[in-house]
Amino acid sequence: MTRTGEKKHFKRSNIPNFWGIPRKEAKFTVKPSPGPHPILNCIPLLIIIRDLLHFADTAREAKRIIHAGEIKIDGIVRKDFKFPVGLMDVLEIPKANLSFRIIPAPHKGLILHPIDEEEVGFKLCRIENKTVVKGGHIQLNLHDGRNILIRLSDPTNAEEDIYKTKDVLKISIPSQEILDHIKFNENVYSIVIAGRNLGLTGKIVKITKLFGPHASTVTLESNGRSFQTALEYAFPIGLEKPLISLPS
Repeated sequence: MTRTGEKKHFKRSNIPNFWGIPRKEAKFTVKPSPGPHPILNCIPLLIIIRDLLHFADTAREAKRIIHAGEIKIDGIVRKDFKFPVGLMDVLEIPKANLSFRIIPAPHKGLILHPIDEEEVGFKLCRIENKTVVKGGHIQLNLHDGRNILIRLSDPTNAEEDIYKTKDVLKISIPSQEILDHIKFNENVYSIVIAGRNLGLTGKIVKITKLFGPHASTVTLESNGRSFQTALEYAFPIGLEKPLISLPS
């Protein structure tokens, strides 16, 4: 049973283009479960299996595959056919020997980018917020809904707190061990995750911080070309080079 006012289905007229399903074949489609990604910035697992990977012809067939435990997201088997798969998530189908990372691509939105075995064991997560918890330790709130507790040997020593919002962590999945830390600074390689420059990548050459929503900007450079995006749309992915593979 759903809560009062909560709708079980999603109108096809409202779906993002990157879902890849016809809008006029039916009025409704599957609605993503509440989860780590916004409803318009994720893809329900059923849509991935049926419409993007074409492993099933019908929703019933796709549900059967998912319920059988054939799909892993970030190293964990997911059996909810509505599970929301979003930015930087790693999707594995072991029986088919296939693995993908969800990343933005120019003019396409979110795509399933094939990755090799070396990339399957980690993902990149951006720090969206920080909170101080009991004992003065720090909890990092990441873009995909997960939280990581950073225990400080001396909570009164500010130098120990090296993590800032908009920094990105390379973490192992599913164990969540921090493998690397990319600071949100100039000369860092980034990908644009929203806006008109969605999916473009380049090195940050200038950060301009101003007051007001979307006022702060980032200037990136790639192959001698400069372009600008809102600060919140720049997602660091590496220092000298990206830590993840990208579409050619």
